Amino acid sequence: MSDQGPVQLRVAMAQVDTRVGDLEGNSELVVRWTARAAAENAHLVVFPEMTLTGYPPEDLVLRESFARASERGLVELAAALADRGLGGIAVVVGYLAHTEGSGPAPVDQPPTDDDRPGDANPRRGAPRNAAALLFGGEVVVRYYKRHLPNYGVFDEARYFVPGTELPVVRLHGVDVALTICEDLWVEGGPCGVAGQAGVDLVVSPNASPYERAKDDLRLPLVRRRAAEARATVLYCNQVGGQDELVFDGDSMAVAADGTLLARSPQFVEHLATIDLDLDPSSVPERREGRIGPMTVTRHVVSEEPVAAFERRHATVVEPLSDAEEVWRALVLGLRDFIDKNGMPSVVLGMSGGIDSALVAALAVDALGADRVHGVGLPSKWSSEHSLSDAEDSARRLGMHYSVVPIAPMVDAYEASVELSGVAAENLQARVRGTLLMGLSNQHGHLLLATSNKSEVAVGYSTLYGDAAGGFAPIKDVPKTLVWDLARWRNASARERGETEPIPQNSIDKPPSAELAPGQQDSDSLPSYEVLDAVIADYVDRDLGMAELLERGHDPEVVARVLRLVDTAEFKRRQSAPGTKISLKAFGRDRRLPVTNRWRETLPTVRAKELRHDGVAAVRREDHGPGAGAPPAAGQGAWREVGHAHRLRHLQRGHLRGGRHPGDARR
Repeated sequence: MSDQGPVQLRVAMAQVDTRVGDLEGNSELVVRWTARAAAENAHLVVFPEMTLTGYPPEDLVLRESFARASERGLVELAAALADRGLGGIAVVVGYLAHTEGSGPAPVDQPPTDDDRPGDANPRRGAPRNAAALLFGGEVVVRYYKRHLPNYGVFDEARYFVPGTELPVVRLHGVDVALTICEDLWVEGGPCGVAGQAGVDLVVSPNASPYERAKDDLRLPLVRRRAAEARATVLYCNQVGGQDELVFDGDSMAVAADGTLLARSPQFVEHLATIDLDLDPSSVPERREGRIGPMTVTRHVVSEEPVAAFERRHATVVEPLSDAEEVWRALVLGLRDFIDKNGMPSVVLGMSGGIDSALVAALAVDALGADRVHGVGLPSKWSSEHSLSDAEDSARRLGMHYSVVPIAPMVDAYEASVELSGVAAENLQARVRGTLLMGLSNQHGHLLLATSNKSEVAVGYSTLYGDAAGGFAPIKDVPKTLVWDLARWRNASARERGETEPIPQNSIDKPPSAELAPGQQDSDSLPSYEVLDAVIADYVDRDLGMAELLERGHDPEVVARVLRLVDTAEFKRRQSAPGTKISLKAFGRDRRLPVTNRWRETLPTVRAKELRHDGVAAVRREDHGPGAGAPPAAGQGAWREVGHAHRLRHLQRGHLRGGRHPGDARR
């Protein structure tokens, strides 16, 4: 190889939208997109992580019948590609592997048969998050993901056994190393091993969920791994919604010197093709065998370089603005939840307020106006502008709209049982919830809940009332961001010469649940700017009381908001799923016990004593030496997401959002 001159290779990245559990449909998806890559004369096409099974498959991984079906499906896919004349293009595809051995174990402690009692782990097999290279109708090599994320929304250590081998495949004279997703986030991981082994190209199938500001991290990260591998890196990410997660694509190719060769658009399926000019003679040594924690194996598909071809320029798509990025994430998350679950349409209550107006606009963008049904549900406390704004919103969007007054039904309840105060207020919300669920059952609509993250955080919702619904599109959107998104969506419509979808009055008027005369959110909560800042620090960053005060939050506001957030946990356990867009979303991303006596309190005497040296004393106690240091030897490699990501994420000024005391609305 050292005497060989520069070689060319046309590679493709297919960021596709898969369905979890649809092995047959996902296989057909691979065939279709491989055909598109072949039509572009690509020699290699890379698909996302676990494309064959969809990601994340969660506890389906534990079902051996599913794992066996994935293994069979992989072999059948290789044959199907060859049968359709696509055997001459190398295909890297993710799947669920099922190998012999015991169940999941830490990455640096390979499992043995004696690791755990048989009664505790009755499965005889080791599930693997895997990728395979297919060529000529055969499965050429299999790679098992080395680093298994076990934080945030990820539970991979629960399911998978880590890999210990790094396969390198020679394709048309180019040495290609396989990695998977989290492997790329780890310094000194498989990319480092590839750099020591000597390779020309690293492919990385990914299923990296979207969250705000994450696109700011990816390019610097891939550049670091390309430098570490001393090779071009192909980062191919999944696109599409899966329950609470949405994947944004944003696939990219980065050269060893950090040059961005190609970047795909976000939130759409896309095939990117990149023409590579590689110089195998620049790799000083090509090794195999044990290198660090992994064993490098080498395999040959073809030594002969491809014939010279005219080079095309690849596309580098600019990232979206923050508001458009969030909007597209919410639209795609909603659309895929509805369509992948086979639901024909949605229904939502229209109050004339900003939240329902925004959810209606999202639904119309996601599904089309004919699949969206709004219902006005006025009570005796509803203002005239609430009705007119709700009607205006529906008219602007062209969606279905009807009005069902609830006052007679509320009166019937009140004539049967004596209710007052909060119980009487909540009765109105529960009548609305019952009516909407009845319409959902009658017509097959899915009911959309319209609560935002600020409301969900402090419990400003009524169980079995306005909290009812099968999906909550803005569950992870703080109130202040709700307003920002509404303004952006209207501005976007103006730029295209279209009708603004959200009434200006819904944006401008003070928010109110209108469950009592003259009621406003500000009667019982701090301003949303103040509230959302506390929620971002307490929920997203997990800061304690002392740290919150150190960051300048008002002590009384903090104490009150924390009490509301903590006591509303039982409500959140019963809430509908919604698309995650933040660093930490309620749901699978934040798991706290409902039965929980722990409460954050004002700084202790010890903390006060430390203040003789100023605020820095508390800072040292909370962020002492080693707090952000890499783990000690034997604990795995250092993952490079860290505090920089969290700070960048939270410093975005429009990350804020809120509403009404959780203990006042049950």
